[in-house]
Amino acid sequence: MSRRPRSATLFGAVSMSLIGAMSLLSATASAAEYARASFGKLPDGRSVEKVTLSNSKGVTASIIAYGAALQSLTMPDRHGKPADVTLGYPSLEGYLTKSEYFGATVGRFANRLADGRFKLDGKTYQTPQNDHGNSLHGGERGFDKVLWEVVGVGQGDAASVRLRYVSPDGDQGYPGTLTVFATYALNEANELRIEYTATTDKPTIANITNHAYWNLAGEGAAVAAMGHVLTIPAEHYTPVNDKLIPTGKLQPVASTVFDFRKPVAIGARVREAREPQIVFGKGYDHNFVIAKDVAKEPRLLARVQEPTSGRGFELLSNQPALQFYSGNFLDGSVIGKSGRAYRQGDALVLEPQLFPDTPNQPQFGSARLDPGASYRNVIVYRFFAGETP
Repeated sequence: MSRRPRSATLFGAVSMSLIGAMSLLSATASAAEYARASFGKLPDGRSVEKVTLSNSKGVTASIIAYGAALQSLTMPDRHGKPADVTLGYPSLEGYLTKSEYFGATVGRFANRLADGRFKLDGKTYQTPQNDHGNSLHGGERGFDKVLWEVVGVGQGDAASVRLRYVSPDGDQGYPGTLTVFATYALNEANELRIEYTATTDKPTIANITNHAYWNLAGEGAAVAAMGHVLTIPAEHYTPVNDKLIPTGKLQPVASTVFDFRKPVAIGARVREAREPQIVFGKGYDHNFVIAKDVAKEPRLLARVQEPTSGRGFELLSNQPALQFYSGNFLDGSVIGKSGRAYRQGDALVLEPQLFPDTPNQPQFGSARLDPGASYRNVIVYRFFAGETP
C-alpha cells in the first residue's frame, strides 16, 4: 500500500451517504465483499452476528452486533505482512465479562457527564454514575452493552454493514426514544468509514462515537503503542479536574505536553509527572479542540503511524473535538485475541465527538437533539503503510 499524503484533503466519497452507497451494488464481480457468521449467543439465547468486510488490498474489518463494535481490523505492513491492529476478545464471553469498550459504539452520551446529571428544558436528569461519581459512555448499560440488529449489508465499490438500536424513553435516565444507526463501509482505497445517525421523539442529548483501541504494530505485538507517532492539528485542549471533568477552560497546547501539532512519539512525554494533567489522567485522557462547531463534512483530526511496520492512518470526522486516550487503565487483567495480556500503554484511542460534559458547560456548544432533527457523526480512517514520518 502506498503512503497517504499528510494534507487534510477530504475523502472523495464523503458527500455520498452510506445508505446510498449500500444500494449501489455492482452487477459484476465485487472487489469489496462481506461475509456473515455467528459470534456466539447471549445468555438469553439471542444470536450475535459478525459481519466481515474485506477489499482486494488485504484490509478486513469485522463488526459484531453486540455493541456495534469493531472486533478486528487487519491490514498489511510496508512489506505486505498482515496483522490485526485493534484490541479485543476472540469470543463473545470477553465482551460480556469485561468489555473495556473495545471497538464499541458508545453513547447515548460518549465521554463523561459530571455527577451523571444534566438539565434539559429546566428538568434535571440523572444517569448512572459508573465512573468515580460521573457517568461514562452512557452509563452502566450504554450502547456498547446491547445487541444491535443488522439491517443491511452491501458490497461493490464498498463493502458495508448497517446496524440499528432503539433506545427506549428513560433508558439509563435519558429522555426520549432514540433510534440509532451505525454503518460501517470499507472501500478499495483502504478507507473505513463509520457513520452514526440518530433521531428522537422527545428533546434529548446525543454524542455517539467509536472506541477502537489501536496498536498498529499488531494487537499481540511485544511493543506497546507509545512509540506511535501522533499528529493532532489542535491549538487548544480542555484541561480537567481530578475526576477528569473539563474545568471549562480552553488551554493553548503551545509549550505543553499536549502539543501534537507536529509529529511526536506518544511516549516521549506521557510520563511527565511534573504536569498535573498527566497525573490526573495517568497519561493522556484529554479532549483536543479541533473546531467550535460540527462541520457538514469530515476534516482532519489526527494522523498516527507506527514507525517499524509503517502502518498508519489519517482520521477525519465532522465532529469538533477529539478525545485522545493513551490506554492508561489497561492493567494486565485482560487477555486479548492473541493470548497476551493488555497492559498500560499497549494501545491508543482516538474518539471524534462533542466536548466532554457539554450539556453542563454551555460554552462548549450544545448536545441537544430535538424531534425532526438528526444527529450525525461521520468518522473516516484512511489506512496506509509506508515510510516513517
